[in-house]
Amino acid sequence: MEPSGKSKCCSLRPLTFFLVAFLLVFGMGVLSPRIPMLRTRPEEEGIEADRKPPGMQVVKLPRMLYPQPAVLTPSRKDVLVLTPWLAPIVWEGTFNIDILNEQFRLQNVTVGLTVFAIKKYVVFLKLFLETAEQHFMVGHRVNYYVFTDRPADVPRVALGEGRRLVLLQVPGAARWQDVSMRRMQMISDFCERRFLREVDFLMCVDVDMRFRDHVGVEILSPLFGTLHPGFYGATRQAFTYERRPQSQAYIPPDQGDFYYLGGFFGGSVSEVHRLTAACHQAMMADRANGIEAVWHDESHLNRYLLDHKPTKVLSPEYLWDEQLLGWPAVMRKLRFVAVPKNHQQIRN
Repeated sequence: MEPSGKSKCCSLRPLTFFLVAFLLVFGMGVLSPRIPMLRTRPEEEGIEADRKPPGMQVVKLPRMLYPQPAVLTPSRKDVLVLTPWLAPIVWEGTFNIDILNEQFRLQNVTVGLTVFAIKKYVVFLKLFLETAEQHFMVGHRVNYYVFTDRPADVPRVALGEGRRLVLLQVPGAARWQDVSMRRMQMISDFCERRFLREVDFLMCVDVDMRFRDHVGVEILSPLFGTLHPGFYGATRQAFTYERRPQSQAYIPPDQGDFYYLGGFFGGSVSEVHRLTAACHQAMMADRANGIEAVWHDESHLNRYLLDHKPTKVLSPEYLWDEQLLGWPAVMRKLRFVAVPKNHQQIRN
C-alpha cells in the first residue's frame, strides 16, 4: 500500500505547483494590500504626467523637537475627530502644523485657490486677497485663480514670493443662483485646460469672506469637504438636503453623514475635476427634467460626498459667520469668516 500512496502524493505535485504559480502571477491584485485604485485613471495619465501624485508622500524629515503624542490621551474630548470611514475631522488641537509644513515643503507642493468675483462681488476681492496673504498656506506656493467678468476692477494686491494671481475672464449671469451653479462647470473645464498641469491641490471657496487665522497644509487631502456651521450639531433629518426624488441631488431622510457647505471644498486636482464634472452633469440632468435643487450646487455637492466619502473633513472653524452664530467655546479658532454685508445691495 505504501508505494501506491507515494505515487498518489507525487501525482499531485504538478497540480499544486500550478495553483501556487497561478496565485502568485494572477492573484496579486486580490491578495496584495497595495492600493491600485488611487492611481490616475488611464484617460488622465497624459494630462497629469508632469505633476507628481498628490497626498502625503513618505519623506525623510529633519530632526525636530515637539511634544510626544500621547496614545492614551485623545487630542480633543469635546468633538468628533474621526469619521466612521476613518477620515480625520480637522479641529484646532488635532494636528502639529510644524510637522505638516515640513512634510509638504519637502514635497514642493503648489496649491491652487479658486474664487468667483462676478459683478459687484468683485468688491470683496481686496480684503479676501490681503487676508489670504497673511493666513493662507503661508510659506508655500499658491496660485490664486480669480474667475471674473470685470477684470479691470480686480484690485492690485502685493503678493509674496512664490504666489501669483491669475485672472480667468468668464461671462456674468442674471441670477446669483446661476453663478453659483455654473461654478462647477467652469472649475471642471479649467481643471482640464490648466489646473491639472499647474497645481497639486485645488481649493474652491467663496469670495465674500476673509481669512482671520491660519489655514494651511493641514487641510490638504485627496478630497475634503467642510461642515456647515449651521448644521454641525444637527441630526440628518434636520439637514436641508434635496428631498425630492425627482432631483439628482435627492437624499432620503434616513441617509446622510454630515451637511457640507458649498463655500469651501477641494482636494487633488483630479478629484476636484471628478466632483465638479459629476455635479455639473447632475445639474444638467435636473434642468432637462424641469427641476432645480433646493440649494443649487451645494445640494449636488452633498449628494456627491455622500456617495464618494471625503478623505478629510474640515470643522466649522474653516467657514464661520460670527455675526450670526457668535463664538461658541467648541470653536477654538475662527479661521475663515464671513464679511458683514448687505446681501440685497450686492445682488442688485
